[in-house]
Amino acid sequence: MKTPWSLILLDLDGTLYVGNDPIPGALEAVAHLRREGFVLRFLTNTTTKSQAQLIAQLRHLGFELADEELVSAPVAARLALETLQQAAGRPLRIWPLVAEAIKPDFSGFAWDEAAPDYVVLGDIGDAWDLALINRLFNAMHSGAELIALHKNRFWQTADGLKADIGFFVAGLEYVSSKTALVMGKPNRDFFQGLLDSVGVSAGQALMVGDDIDSDVGGAQAMGIGGCLVKTGKFRQAYFDQSAVTPDILLDSIANLPEALGY
Repeated sequence: MKTPWSLILLDLDGTLYVGNDPIPGALEAVAHLRREGFVLRFLTNTTTKSQAQLIAQLRHLGFELADEELVSAPVAARLALETLQQAAGRPLRIWPLVAEAIKPDFSGFAWDEAAPDYVVLGDIGDAWDLALINRLFNAMHSGAELIALHKNRFWQTADGLKADIGFFVAGLEYVSSKTALVMGKPNRDFFQGLLDSVGVSAGQALMVGDDIDSDVGGAQAMGIGGCLVKTGKFRQAYFDQSAVTPDILLDSIANLPEALGY
């Protein structure tokens, strides 16, 4: 039986590759899906590399894609800020706490650490300390809102699992009594924008990823199918205690064409 899905949404890190190496069989699986006529979109919450860097990395690893097929959380945040700025009718002041590589994505806004309208929070590596957290708290206490590029709990590295920025987002929400505007997966607007851009309904799309919360749970909350792969950050113990049940569970993306009947 052939699948009802025509749009395949593919997570990157942990699903297509880990570190600098493609998941075994991933290149072949993606090429197979494209040959069979599936529309592909590559989705990522990665906030340490620019759109251009991510596209170059994927192509270097051997994946073929058009520029417009990659959708990232930083770009979603920039578009959201442009909308907010238009609604405000004045230039917005932002404090972009993000990696150097993606700071150019926010060059169209006024940067102001002293009195920002929005704090934009991404991955800043080891730059976190208590002094910075207190500065952020005071900025939010004085009126700044928080835009989080994502709210992932943890991520897979070559050295094992590491806590992700969701740790800091949740803490800042707690101390400020504010709710962050979260970009990327599992944000509903992020998924809806993808569906609208392709022109398909939620029931025609399948999200494939290694994160049972952001990838699978976020997609299913929209009515999008969820496929969990046992690579990257997948851990059996975490899966066993999760309330999310994927529509498809695979050892890796290499098995996806067969699971879809191709």
